[in-house]
Amino acid sequence: MTTTAQLDAERAADLAAASAGVVVRELCELPELAEVITLFARIWGRAESPPVTLELLRAFTKAGNYVGGAFLPDGRLVGACVGFFHAPADDAIHSHIAGVDSAMTGRHVGFAVKLHQRSWALSRGVSEIAWTFDPLVSRNAYFNLMKLSARPVEYLPNFYGPMTDAINGVDDTDRLLVRWNLLDPVVELSCSSGADPVHEPGADAATALGRGADGAPVPGRLDGAVSLVAVPTDIGLLRAAQPELAHRWRTTVRDVLSELLGDGARITSFHRSVGYVVRRTP
Repeated sequence: MTTTAQLDAERAADLAAASAGVVVRELCELPELAEVITLFARIWGRAESPPVTLELLRAFTKAGNYVGGAFLPDGRLVGACVGFFHAPADDAIHSHIAGVDSAMTGRHVGFAVKLHQRSWALSRGVSEIAWTFDPLVSRNAYFNLMKLSARPVEYLPNFYGPMTDAINGVDDTDRLLVRWNLLDPVVELSCSSGADPVHEPGADAATALGRGADGAPVPGRLDGAVSLVAVPTDIGLLRAAQPELAHRWRTTVRDVLSELLGDGARITSFHRSVGYVVRRTP
């Protein structure tokens, strides 16, 4: 029986796709899966070794996992997402990779794809989706934590090892693991409204890591009840222009977030101006 939550998720996904001017649907045929490979290879700059293979996607779809794509009215694929199921007891999907054509920046195609994945998961009785992202990429941090209301649960140093491509460069592949509770009222509101959230870190927040006038990380204090942890304005540009400074940001953010989280604090939000908001709770 289809539940109210499933119907609401389907409506929200349809509205998001319409707003983005795309059609998002599940993919399973070889020609469509090949288009996904081509799109990912272009986004990651890995024509010779795409992030996933056609054989793997074919196996994923045969086993009932998620491969979704966003298409423009002319039939061009401009966004895609791939996920696979966790162990049965976890009641979750791991969203392994998602990407949107750079020409679609600002069209909210990524939001439409994630809402389609959410609707797909709920229709199969799955209530949680997990994925990782680079904590230094501010636009992804804002999208995941604020736009989708996913919850950070773990910092993973150099999670994938070396990944030399157009996005990761030669830096360590630190990742922040988030879990998306698909039935959380906050998540439901985020998906149904589509509006950018407004949250303030609070006047009592202490700067655990700031950004200097020269763009370098400036360590602060780690004993605040609420801590602010800055990240570079644009880590992609910084990696290309100043790789040593980019790596310094990597190690400094890793040290600060790892210490705060290891001490029992949790990341509650992200703000473009100040970075991560980390709170200590009783």
